[in-house]
Parts: sequence; structure tokens; C-alpha cells
Amino acid sequence: MSDQSKIQSRQSTPIVVKNLQGGYNGTPVIHDCSMTIDAGEIVVIMGGSGSGKSTFLRHLIGLKEPMQGDVELFGKSLYQVDEFERLKLLKGIGVAFQSGAMLSSLTVAQNVALPMVEHTDLDEQTIDLIVRMKLDFVGLLGKEDLLPSELSGGMLKRAAVARAIALDPRLTFMDEPSAGLDPVIAAALDELIIKLKETLGMSVVVVTHELDSAFKIADRIVVLDRGYIIFTGTVAELKASKSERIQNLINRVPEEEEFDPEAHLKRLFGED
Repeated sequence: MSDQSKIQSRQSTPIVVKNLQGGYNGTPVIHDCSMTIDAGEIVVIMGGSGSGKSTFLRHLIGLKEPMQGDVELFGKSLYQVDEFERLKLLKGIGVAFQSGAMLSSLTVAQNVALPMVEHTDLDEQTIDLIVRMKLDFVGLLGKEDLLPSELSGGMLKRAAVARAIALDPRLTFMDEPSAGLDPVIAAALDELIIKLKETLGMSVVVVTHELDSAFKIADRIVVLDRGYIIFTGTVAELKASKSERIQNLINRVPEEEEFDPEAHLKRLFGED
């Protein structure tokens, strides 16, 4: 492959994670993690509670600098550039946070318009048209004037997706999109995620612990366990895995913790 072809290949790959290590206060939570998200695919990141999913996501979307390693967005380092270049790279992604993170004092339309108001020179009429297009895409056309507090849980998640795709990102991240939703609403949100890929050609990274959702939407699944990536593959490959930890995860088998009486007493008396 020529050097030019290699450059084009890297730029067409939305995200490459290289030997990432990260955590808090000098204590690693993520250990030597490497992965690639290809163009036009849905990748689900899953793992049990405390596996490091949220911390990993924070590193991927530029909210937390890693201790070691790097994240490349569209062929460029996210953490080896200055703040201005980093912001330019981050404009190419969208993020739908678990809680929705909508501004409570703004209407749905104003929330969706915000990225365009802040980062483009589009006129008001054009922004209004794009807002209506995004809300129509997620099934919320006609809800423009409602406040976030007036939306149901499922509608709030959809509004968050509309805002995440306002600038037509090539890559969108979703944090626990089905959390707290009933099965019917969750299934509809799964269909919306698939629609982002099939209709808009987006790459989508979904962090979730919902197995049904993961199995329905994923082209590939990445499993985190205690901060390490222990599996990357298709849904079929995941189900066929011989790993006890993988099977415990997908069959919801709780881990048995060894009970240490001495350590327990120390914690009770604040000696730990």
C-alpha cells in the first residue's frame, strides 16, 4: 500500500485507540486498551459494573486525557495536538449522554439548534430547517416548543440523539441509550440507532449493559473487564466464546467474591 493510500485509509477510519491507559488521581482504571472503529459500523462497548466503560468513553470523546497511549479521530491524534486542533476534531463527533444532558431552560428546538448556533455561521432560517429535519429523523417533529421536562424518557433520549447529529458527524457516541426505558421504547431506540448507520452512513459507538439491545444493533462488540479489553468480535462470536468471564456476563451470572473477615473488620473500623 502506498503512503497516500495509508493516509486515506487512516482518515476514513473514524477512531483508532492505541494502548490506552487512563484513570483517576494516578490510579489506572483502563489498561493497555487498543481498538478500531471502522466507517459505517455500530460497535457496542459492554461490561459489568466497574469494568471501566464510562472512563473509557470519557477518554474516547476528549473529556479526559489518558495517562498513556492515544486516541486518533479521523487519522489525527486527539491528545497530541493543541486545544484548538482538538476542538476541530471533536466537531466531527456527536455525543448523546445517558441523562440526555439537555438544557432545561431551552426548548427542544433550541437544544438541537445549539451546536449550529455555537459552531457554524448558518442563518436562523437554515438552522430552523435543519432542526426540523433532525427532529423529523428521530420522530419528534411537532415537539419543537416543548421543554425537556415535558418529554417522556424515550422522547428525551431521541431529542438527545437529534442534538448529537445536528452537525452531521461521521461518528456518534451513545452512553446507555436504553437505560431506564421500557422494552418497547428501548426497541424503538435500537431501530433509531440502526437507522443512523443505514440511512446516514454514520459510525456509532454505543456503551451499554443491555444485552438485548447490544445483540440487536452491534456489528461488533467490545467487552471490558476490570479495565482490560478481553473480547472483540461479532455477536455470534461472543455467544460462542469459551471464556468463563464472557459467559458469566452474557448469562448474568454474578461473580463470587471471596470474603476476608480481617479486611471486613478493618473497613468497619475505618482502618483501610
